Amino acid sequence: MTDQFDDKRARRNVWVLVAAQAFLGAQMPMIFTIGGLAGQSLASNVCLATLPISLIVLGSMLSATPVSAIMQKFGRRAGFFLGAFGGAVGGAVGAYGLYLGSFPIFLIGSFITGLYMSAQGFYRFAAADTASDAFRPKAISYVMAGGLVSAVIGPQLVKATSQAFVIPFLGTYVAVIAVNVIGAFLFFLIDIPKPAAPSADTPRGRSRWELITTPRIAVAVICAMVSYALMNLVMTSTPLAVVGCGFTEGDAADVVSFHVLAMFAPSFFTGHLIARFGVERIVALGLLILASAGAVALSGVELENFFVALVLLGLGWNFGFIGATTMLAGAHEPQERGRMQGLNDLLVFGGVTVASLASGGLMNCSGGSAVEGWTAVNMAMVPLLCLAGGALLWLVLQPKEQKV
Repeated sequence: MTDQFDDKRARRNVWVLVAAQAFLGAQMPMIFTIGGLAGQSLASNVCLATLPISLIVLGSMLSATPVSAIMQKFGRRAGFFLGAFGGAVGGAVGAYGLYLGSFPIFLIGSFITGLYMSAQGFYRFAAADTASDAFRPKAISYVMAGGLVSAVIGPQLVKATSQAFVIPFLGTYVAVIAVNVIGAFLFFLIDIPKPAAPSADTPRGRSRWELITTPRIAVAVICAMVSYALMNLVMTSTPLAVVGCGFTEGDAADVVSFHVLAMFAPSFFTGHLIARFGVERIVALGLLILASAGAVALSGVELENFFVALVLLGLGWNFGFIGATTMLAGAHEPQERGRMQGLNDLLVFGGVTVASLASGGLMNCSGGSAVEGWTAVNMAMVPLLCLAGGALLWLVLQPKEQKV
């Protein structure tokens, strides 16, 4: 009866979080589609074209731990409102930077936007808060599936707004402000209790060091880092590569749209696959699909190659990242939630920050053409895939009693 009651509330929360992922989440494909192009138009050095996206991820990384602590103390709703506020302010500052033609101000806006990206990262954990053990992987998966709608809304808003004003891309950032202001009202509907204040005899749980050195947690974090970092590494460079190879900004938006659809469409059944086949197998499948995405990208630069490679990139991210999240969610206690989830996102987005910084340098400053830059980006996937694959294999081969 307890599981049934919890899952009734969990399903309500899942629907709210799905809507938030769909509507508020649309700003991320919007910004990732045009961020590098806008940066390229403002930066004095084209090697810094993807720096705006890197600063979004850096802002997300640095705010992950404080946002997690705020949620632990004041509840999920407070943290999600804070994230929407950060998204609106970041959009406003970014728009102002475009209006002035100021790359530094545009970068400040990108950094502030990271606050929203950090809060959005906790949607998946919030889905698990009130769910039973059986429903948890499905709850996480369904919330991630909300990104399917954002994959349609975001790029279409880019097409409708990027040239709406005389200043290119300004209209898109104005739309980002509206998305955050309107979408914030969804969080009035969420029903997740605030964590109880710890009493003197409440178990404190493991320290951050003890948590991160637990084999199952360590491997979950590594696989999440690699899945997200590789997805960001390639996706960040994709608009630059598509346009650099002679295609249009509209083609780049379509490629990103298909990519984001592929990121979230499998979420309707990823949780069921995890429940049936086990989380380790699904994470391994995700890593294999990411490797195949790199292989397709390296085989040519026709528009079809971009579409297929980015679809595979999205599928691989879905299995790898949702699988790693599920692995992590079941490996720590409730009283450890705040410190572990904050630490996880600090490390994950730290890896993504490095990847996005590397993306622009590899794309624009490796060789003398867009093709050579795109090749360098995809070759950079190899060592990280080896790291995650090796860690996962090591975990599987560990005796059962040593995995937790």
